[in-house]
Amino acid sequence: MQSEQQTAPLAAAALMLSAMAIIGVIDNAVVLLAEEIGLWQFHFTRSLAMLPLLCVLPVLGLGSLRPRRPWRVALRSLLIALAMLFYFSALALMPIAQALAGLFTSPLFILVITVTGRRTRIGPWRVLAVVLGFAGILFVLQPDPEKLDLMVFLPVAGGFFYALAAIATRTICAGESTVALLAGMMLALGIMGLCGLLWLALFPAHPAPGPAGFVGRGWVWPMGAAGPWVLVQAVGSLAAVFMLIKAYQLGEPSQVSVFEYSVMVFGPLFAWVALGQVLGPWQVAGIGLIAVAGGIIALRSR
Repeated sequence: MQSEQQTAPLAAAALMLSAMAIIGVIDNAVVLLAEEIGLWQFHFTRSLAMLPLLCVLPVLGLGSLRPRRPWRVALRSLLIALAMLFYFSALALMPIAQALAGLFTSPLFILVITVTGRRTRIGPWRVLAVVLGFAGILFVLQPDPEKLDLMVFLPVAGGFFYALAAIATRTICAGESTVALLAGMMLALGIMGLCGLLWLALFPAHPAPGPAGFVGRGWVWPMGAAGPWVLVQAVGSLAAVFMLIKAYQLGEPSQVSVFEYSVMVFGPLFAWVALGQVLGPWQVAGIGLIAVAGGIIALRSR
């Protein structure tokens, strides 16, 4: 494995960039499907669509679907499923640049949790990364103290739970198959989606039309134009995760992880071209600061 990491850095970078380009494109579809269906139906139907695709991965030799320690994988799956619920909720309510910036605060949370929970000492470079990242969050989200809207913190909550899931992956889930972890995440999201649909069936809400009603909308049938976008999300997500896994197999993790931040270019760029979402100069600067902070943490954490 080490020899592969040393001899294929360009292939690893290309795979990671391709994965982030796919995610940057398909995540923009959430605001389109949010016009017709809800968050819970999206996750339930996407999980169903991904199930047969997941069953193909072991056949390709990418790992086993059976976890070694089911309860640990279940805990990690719950954490990352919560992260995705917050993230996708944010995608329907705000530009993708803001949602991604909030999600990619996870390296900062990992650093803070590691320092406070495990009392690990960090050097000045990673202290600088925390300061830069926090400034970047403020630049991108631009919270107004006089009109505090808690919705702007939805993606940051996603970043927090994503950080917890990452810590669980490295500690209690070390040695688990990547396919088992991916399957656990999709199963957790599917179950959460089903629970949300059942709750809304028993206690119907009155959601606003369009993306504003994404979280409170129950089952909608037929799915209409949203159906193809759910399939795009399912196939695209699986392809992107496959490339991401392969990138980490071929490259040095501390270097490959830096390329993940390219999604903060691909996503807003596609949103600008296809949806007309425009970023202000302060938001562009904030995205840059968060990317720099994540890069510093990755390179200084070898």
